Amino acid sequence: MWQMVGRRETGRLPPHKFRALLQKTRLYSIELAGHKEIASAHKSGVNSLQIDATEARYLLSGAADGSVAVYDIEQATAYDHSTRTSKHEALFMVDKRVLNGHLYSVSCVHWYPIDTGIFVTGSFDNFVNVWDTNTTQVELQFNMSKKVYSLSMSTLATTHMLIATGTDDTRIRLCDIASGAFTHTLSGHRDSVWVVQWSTRSEWVLVSGGCDGAIRFWDIRRAGCYQILDQQCSQIGRRPPVLKKSSRTHGREDNLCTKYLNASSPIRQRGQKRSFGISAVDSRTAHYGSVAGLQMTADGLHMISAGLY
Repeated sequence: MWQMVGRRETGRLPPHKFRALLQKTRLYSIELAGHKEIASAHKSGVNSLQIDATEARYLLSGAADGSVAVYDIEQATAYDHSTRTSKHEALFMVDKRVLNGHLYSVSCVHWYPIDTGIFVTGSFDNFVNVWDTNTTQVELQFNMSKKVYSLSMSTLATTHMLIATGTDDTRIRLCDIASGAFTHTLSGHRDSVWVVQWSTRSEWVLVSGGCDGAIRFWDIRRAGCYQILDQQCSQIGRRPPVLKKSSRTHGREDNLCTKYLNASSPIRQRGQKRSFGISAVDSRTAHYGSVAGLQMTADGLHMISAGLY
């Protein structure tokens, strides 16, 4: 470490290389904290976690038993002197016993971007709940009519209080906390929408990923999506080829030919439903299977996506 600092001071190590080496060193030194323990208040598996963006202090968690808990990860509730470990227990937990609490698994949780007094949860009971942290009660409820897989709120928004939701429906719906109503319905996906993510560069841009393998960009100020990512138009020669099998002719089978599937190919890609009469633009895919995760970088110039096969 100090050797790198010395080389940087003498000018033998450029600033960008010093930064890259420092980040790599810190990355490889990450290990499980032995002095801090978070005691789960849930009775089943945890599906979603988020730390608030305001103070980076409070951890919000949602579990498969329909419960939601909040933890203070800075101030411990107990300390074990024998093991020198601080224990962090839940500040509070809400479950189905609370009025309008979730009945089924909580699939996603989200802090209000500028205030820890509000948090939002989505569940397989088809509801999106807006909670008051101080009273631990549901203040607002949206009936999505389908299982809720994902929700997101923009950290840049100054003119709207919209919750973007991805459900077991092909449509994305935007819920307005201010009015308590649905303001937008975005149609374009051909299967369930598993993940939604607001852009970190613009408060009007939303990104979505679905079971149809498509990643779509939306500007909520206008109708329709304005961009669909196409894996066939990027990373040429890096992705593994997909084998296309020719039909049998006169009782014999032709040799297999290796081709890249293009957007207009009639062959159904893995994880997609059979569809007819779809344009080449609408059939573009970013993954061969379902899109399971999206994450924008802080500057909004790059995005990481994860897919299932």
